[in-house]
Amino acid sequence: MSESEPPRFEVTKAGTVRDIPLRPHEVGERITPADRVFTLAHFGLGRIAAADWFLSIEGQVERPLRLTLAELGQFPRVAIEAVHQCAGNPLQPDIPTRRVAAVVWGGVRLADVLEAARPAAGGKFVWADGADGGEFGGSACAFFRKDLPLERVGEDVLLATEMNGRALADRHGAPVRLVVPGFYGTNSVKWLWRITLADRRANGPFTTRFYNDTLADGQVSPVWALGPESIIVTPAPGTRIAGATGITGWAWADRPIVSVEIGDDGGEGWEEATVESRHARTWQLWRHVWRPRATGPLVLRCRARDSAGVAQPETGRRNAWHAAELFVASV
Repeated sequence: MSESEPPRFEVTKAGTVRDIPLRPHEVGERITPADRVFTLAHFGLGRIAAADWFLSIEGQVERPLRLTLAELGQFPRVAIEAVHQCAGNPLQPDIPTRRVAAVVWGGVRLADVLEAARPAAGGKFVWADGADGGEFGGSACAFFRKDLPLERVGEDVLLATEMNGRALADRHGAPVRLVVPGFYGTNSVKWLWRITLADRRANGPFTTRFYNDTLADGQVSPVWALGPESIIVTPAPGTRIAGATGITGWAWADRPIVSVEIGDDGGEGWEEATVESRHARTWQLWRHVWRPRATGPLVLRCRARDSAGVAQPETGRRNAWHAAELFVASV
């Protein structure tokens, strides 16, 4: 594979960055304001000057490309509303973190750019390189590299230059960020500068050591598609409720969510919530009127199921059941 040099990347904040403005019960807006969207970066934050940026299309293509920002802008513009969720700490992959938002990404379709490069036979995976690099978890790499199946690109994968109708901020990967709607955010590579078509999965710690789950049968699965997940937004944890109470929240997955159930720690069973239909790749609002059966402390839980019948697991996974601790004053 070619090892061309990336554009100049100016580090503005060194070290692992975890900027998480909103807790689950605070993500009440359908579209999360850009200044409230979380920022997570293994190697710190930085910037690439627009004049220095380029995108190199390499590997198994008949017509390698090197596009400037102006040339990228000649492709048709699109926008997609999508859930944006962190996969969690790769050193603790089974612990839920609920770092999630919903935004409108704007940019050009990666499929259109690849078509101009004329993919050659044998290409099965897209490697995406960001300009940031360093050491994380005992592994070092020159730049952050992820991959995804080429067959996924035609759906809705973007080379994003905008978030919520405005130019992408440096901390979110400007000038251009790869966005893979329906996949965990780790796959949406910030400060993108190179795309490589290959016949195999990418090398590097973030495709080999990190972000791979071991399944029950011992097989290893890349952390790509969003698992079914639901969260309780209202009432907030610690709220005192009295009698019938409206419960609302969001649910999402790579596939559409078809059901959300609400239950408590009293063991009285689960109740079906009303779930709205999905628009684009964004989350789905659910609501339910909950009637507590006893007074005192109460832990309310929710669980979702997607259109393939895959359910949100009770525990031990990054998308385990969400819970809110409430207090029932009267029934």
